[in-house]
Amino acid sequence: MKGKTALVTGASSGIGEATAQRLVAAGYKVYGTSRRAANARQRSFELLPLDVTSDGSVEAAVREVLRAEGRIDLLVNNAGFGIAPAAAEESSMEQARSIFETNFFGIVRVTRAVVPHMRRQRAGRIINISSVLGFLPMPYAALYAATKHAVEGYSESLDHELRTRGIRVSVIEPAYTKTQFGANFVEPDSKLDEYREIRASLGRTLTEVMAAADDPGVVADAVLKAASAARPKLRYTAGGLAGRLRLLRRFAPAGLVDTGIRKDLRLDALT
Repeated sequence: MKGKTALVTGASSGIGEATAQRLVAAGYKVYGTSRRAANARQRSFELLPLDVTSDGSVEAAVREVLRAEGRIDLLVNNAGFGIAPAAAEESSMEQARSIFETNFFGIVRVTRAVVPHMRRQRAGRIINISSVLGFLPMPYAALYAATKHAVEGYSESLDHELRTRGIRVSVIEPAYTKTQFGANFVEPDSKLDEYREIRASLGRTLTEVMAAADDPGVVADAVLKAASAARPKLRYTAGGLAGRLRLLRRFAPAGLVDTGIRKDLRLDALT
């Protein structure tokens, strides 16, 4: 990978930072991005300001990378956020639009800025960070799951469109990962007392499962695998749990999967 340039969004911490570091170790010249100003700590890669919800911000960051390096060989779309566990009706339309603006339209915006340059190169890789919720929706995470389903559909269509132009698209599907993602949850903006008990219960359940969650490096390894594969797959699960969930979704009876989800999240005990 020596001499290749990568652009990684949402790289100030968590999965994005681990991915950028792994790509540097593999030989890439990496430019990470962050919506907030970069802190002063030392990194092995340059961190640029980029707000994926702003056309101008995206264009400026891509222009800066091209000015410095002349090309972008790999784009990793990682920037995103989640809403704390809550019923779908506890988020306003404004909040629903907001999470799609970042998690889905942010990917579309950055991809649109980079693809023309990859087409001129006749080469490139685009890797979108999805989630197991992109194929197995979780109750009380409807909007986040919907954004990841959108990412999966967009990525599959895009891969068909671009592969004859030397560009391949893959999605990475992690399960629970130890990052600041949960700590940065946005609270639902239209809370209802009807769901107060289950919000509290799900919060406790997620705290328990996060204790055994994968390290962000597991996801970074999957990104590098997809980036370096001679014949990349469309989808890569990241970690053992994600792999098992993918198999369950594919082969287990729908009723069994449904029952398992409700049991693991203790939903029926609260209804």
